[in-house]
Amino acid sequence: MLSRVAESVFWMNRYIERAENYSRFIDVNHQLSLDLNEEVPNQWLPLVHTTGDYELFAKKYSEPSPVNVIRFMTFDEENPNSIFQCLSKARENARTIRENISTSMWEVLNEFYLYVKDYRKLYLETNGEHRDTLSMGLSDFLSTVRKSCQSFYGCSDATISHDEVWNFSLLGRFLERADKTTRILDMKYFILLPSVHDVGSTLDLLQWLSLLKSASAHEMYNRRYKKIDPTDIAEFLILNDTFPRSIIFCIQEMQEALEKISGLKEGLPRNSAQDATTVYLNKLRSENIKSIFDKGLHEYLDDIQIELNQIGSKIVERFFTN
Repeated sequence: MLSRVAESVFWMNRYIERAENYSRFIDVNHQLSLDLNEEVPNQWLPLVHTTGDYELFAKKYSEPSPVNVIRFMTFDEENPNSIFQCLSKARENARTIRENISTSMWEVLNEFYLYVKDYRKLYLETNGEHRDTLSMGLSDFLSTVRKSCQSFYGCSDATISHDEVWNFSLLGRFLERADKTTRILDMKYFILLPSVHDVGSTLDLLQWLSLLKSASAHEMYNRRYKKIDPTDIAEFLILNDTFPRSIIFCIQEMQEALEKISGLKEGLPRNSAQDATTVYLNKLRSENIKSIFDKGLHEYLDDIQIELNQIGSKIVERFFTN
């Protein structure tokens, strides 16, 4: 398999996963902001912080208003991680490997891109007064983005061979998903409560609930735990090995994909990407939620992001660099 094909499949899936996660971030925050009164601090700036794009945002926009953050994260051509840019780059990657994916996958992705492109044009051409009106339809737009991402995954699952191309697609999807789960969980670190006395308040619990919804984890969490509790939420999103958006589940999937790509025959040398993933998975399995909180949740999530970046670098070095 050509490294060019492997790299394009990997990135195509990372960009689609990123677009889906961003649409959920924005939508949950949009719904939360509608529920809160004006005395609650701005709920939009934490979104920019958690995506790691604050410096670029601050250069372009004077304030973290809802319109500015939505525009930056959804439609901004200069933000390499906006939903529009993710879709553009996913489509371009798909175009370069057209012979390695199914016609159905291409059609879903192409129609998805054209839908976002048309909506973006309408949004940017509408004046400020009408843009506020348009934001009332924002949830419908973001819902369509999520459904389109999931249609692409379903189409991919059902219409291409589960060979190397397939395993590189899983590698990209789960690496991106693990990274975004750390950022969702870390969002609470950046969201300020009006005062220290609000810890454990209805507002505090509402924010934790929104965080769960941002990971599409609300229903599955409720099946396991009886009430909203920060410690239980962190445990569920980091260490639950059956929930498909938990960090440990994603790394398990990455390890399996890497084993299939690299081969499992006895005596076959292992590569650095395999080793790094296995070592980190074993480290995660040795943790419990108390040891994580003892280290500090924010600091612990920072460490996970560093580990994921290092694994990503080893994948690039091993498979995409000739």
